Amino acid sequence: MSTEEHPTPDRTPDPAPQGTAPRSLAEALRARDDASLSALLRTRPDLITPVPTDLTQLATRAGTRASVVRALERLDRFALQTAEALAVASEPAAHDELLALLAGDDNDPAVTAAFPRALGTLREQALVWGPDDRLRLVRTAHELLAPSPQHPSPTGLGPTVGEATAGMSPGRIQEIVAEAGLPTTHDSVSAVASLTALFTDRARMSALLDTAPAEAVDVLSRLVWGPPYGQVTADPARHLRWLIDRGLLLPTAPGTVVLPREVALHLRAGRAHRATEPVAPAVESARTHRPQVVDSAAAGQAYTALATVEELLKDWHEGGPVVLRAGGISVRDLKRTAVALDVAEPVAAFWVELAYAAGLLASDGEADERYAATPAYDEWLERPAAERWAMLASAWLAATRTAGLIGGRDTKDRTLSALGPGLDRSAAPEVRHRVLTLLATLPEGAAATPDSVLAHLQWERPLRGDRSAAEDLRTRLARWTLSESELLGVTGRGALSAQGRALLGLPSASVRETGTRAPSGPGDKLPAHKHHRPAVEAPLSETPRSPAEQAAAADRAARLLAPLLPEPLDHVLLQADLTAVAPGPLERPLADTLGVLADIESKGGATVYRFTPGSVRRALDAGRSASDLHAFLAAHSRTPVPQPLAYLIDDVARRHGHLRIGAASAYVRCDDDALLSEILADKRSQGLRLRRLAPTVLAAQADPAALLEGLHSMGFAPAAESAEGDVLITRAHAHRTPPRSAPVPVPDGPPVPDATLLGAAIRAIRAGDLASTTPRKDTQTPAPGNGELPRTSSAETLATMQAAVMTGEAVWIGYVNAEGAASQRVIAPIRVEGGFVTAYDHTADEVRTYPLHRVTGVAELAGDQP
Repeated sequence: MSTEEHPTPDRTPDPAPQGTAPRSLAEALRARDDASLSALLRTRPDLITPVPTDLTQLATRAGTRASVVRALERLDRFALQTAEALAVASEPAAHDELLALLAGDDNDPAVTAAFPRALGTLREQALVWGPDDRLRLVRTAHELLAPSPQHPSPTGLGPTVGEATAGMSPGRIQEIVAEAGLPTTHDSVSAVASLTALFTDRARMSALLDTAPAEAVDVLSRLVWGPPYGQVTADPARHLRWLIDRGLLLPTAPGTVVLPREVALHLRAGRAHRATEPVAPAVESARTHRPQVVDSAAAGQAYTALATVEELLKDWHEGGPVVLRAGGISVRDLKRTAVALDVAEPVAAFWVELAYAAGLLASDGEADERYAATPAYDEWLERPAAERWAMLASAWLAATRTAGLIGGRDTKDRTLSALGPGLDRSAAPEVRHRVLTLLATLPEGAAATPDSVLAHLQWERPLRGDRSAAEDLRTRLARWTLSESELLGVTGRGALSAQGRALLGLPSASVRETGTRAPSGPGDKLPAHKHHRPAVEAPLSETPRSPAEQAAAADRAARLLAPLLPEPLDHVLLQADLTAVAPGPLERPLADTLGVLADIESKGGATVYRFTPGSVRRALDAGRSASDLHAFLAAHSRTPVPQPLAYLIDDVARRHGHLRIGAASAYVRCDDDALLSEILADKRSQGLRLRRLAPTVLAAQADPAALLEGLHSMGFAPAAESAEGDVLITRAHAHRTPPRSAPVPVPDGPPVPDATLLGAAIRAIRAGDLASTTPRKDTQTPAPGNGELPRTSSAETLATMQAAVMTGEAVWIGYVNAEGAASQRVIAPIRVEGGFVTAYDHTADEVRTYPLHRVTGVAELAGDQP
């Protein structure tokens, strides 16, 4: 198949004639322009996967249950209430009728102001179609939202009078009409219409209810906001009989009555909902700090986050926990990690998952599979601190793995473990971004109340189903976001930091790339939130950013954070009690060496290291000599090296390596036979099963590592030696996994199409629609849209094609490709030769060549089409 250039002007089907209402959703979509179709496909990307062949298929797909449910779940509360009100309105409904159901008899001005936006949202997403005087819900949406005994409406309304009396005998209907004070009629239809008119007439309905017994009014008040169904006995009380006789309660089944929708709406003053919420709850400020205080607090926590991740992977330096058979790490290993990091288990789980999401740790894939640092971790360590933080924060913002779920149960009642399967929640990135964007609507330095943030999120995506159930996933994700952003340093003291704003790609009027701010005035408080315009308007939906935009945002966040991080120190303060105090973060070589020479005793603003015989021996085992250690301490201490520390180093070094251990299974050799005799006489050596081979040599049945450890525990300082008799230097072995990529986030449905894809898709849909709706000359040809292809003989096909080449007219063909897929196309033949036709394909908007034997038939188009 070949293709060549054939420029043609864009063709858009003409909209329906002015004043003609569309008869279907497909006709309504056909009347839209390209911008409106782009908006539909952007908000409902599932409709474009795969690209529909024409607008009829697009309309069919837009009405499927899965697509409609997905669209309804992404409506804000007022747009959803508008759809719910339309489901209980007459069909089709007028604009004013729908507005009255939302605004009520008092015509709520807030509802009136917000109504155009809500109705526009429903129209844009093709959930509502038709002109203002004939509004219709998509049928599937109507089935989901309309009240029924099996699925009560969120409005709490019941069936209409007409629906409730559908199975009632004509005589009984006439009795109800008479009891209600209305004239009887000759048929049930007019009687039901008369009763409906009474219930929808405010004045007459009020007069009727004024004559009701007090107990009857109380019954109505209990049913008015739903559920509208109630139970009655075979011989109801007088006040219930009064309601039933007048149709204010209608029977639906033996022993069950329902409050008709028209009666409930009168009692509700015309409102479909008990509480209409046209505007999202405001995000409230809990407290306000100076922006500099917020940024400094966030920067301090960012540095702690870096140190914690480094400490985690240092703890797993020689290989971390074993990978469970089902994946992840055990509860015991998580507890051990939490103790090592000195944090709670949920916090430890968060750091483990964050390192995994950033690609810094993974499983090694060996037979005895363990978790360990990846090669990317070594590259990450070489970056500046601010860049390392930006990488962690970007990974957290985009990750779908959710640490807050760890310890819970999955759908099969299995425990969810850290690094295990089942932790991906596709909504997590969107919720994190949304929560932080809501924080950005407050003035800089202001911390939001968590309840107001959660209330705003619930308005944007209201709960479906049981509103009284426990917190839904989005609410829990929002709570976890607020705590995790504080742990990571995206927020400080509950307020969004400057680097957090930059990470989101949000502008900030007072933040400069140098990290300085414009003066905020005297004092530590900003004016109250209600007197300030939000710094950023939070959109209802977030447009996904490209990788380049995300990288630029992370780079800007790193540049804002860099001046706020403490500079690494090249010195410590040695003290006479065998401790060293690091008054701040240390340079990496100094911290690594000091971590071998001493044990960390406490952390905080200053880190305290303690020197012990074991820690000094560890440094000597790593190949350092006593002179090296003295020189190291003298070079990096702002205070003189205390005498007790110098004595400790010399004493351990003097005894270090005096004993030599090798493989026999193992042996001990020493020039001092008295020392070997002392070892043999010690009861603690019995487990090593030592015996003297020579005055200076002992043999053991234990392996060299166990013998080395046993003599260490007895207070000796042996050194291992090689087969050649050289002292072996023991350094920690850095275990690394093979190259691993970070886990890919699980998408929340189809991705939002970009402008290029949208343009191409709309052109293809328009062209396919043209092919399926263009009138045909041949009356024997099947009508378009019924799925049948034109059928002509080979001779007729060839003759029609050749005639079209000479006249330059377009024709309609049926075509079956090599895979057996059949389609109909509108083509303008250019050349017919060698069993092939080369034509401009209006459906594909390009020149193509088709084998004639795959063309099922051809028909001429009516008029000047296309």
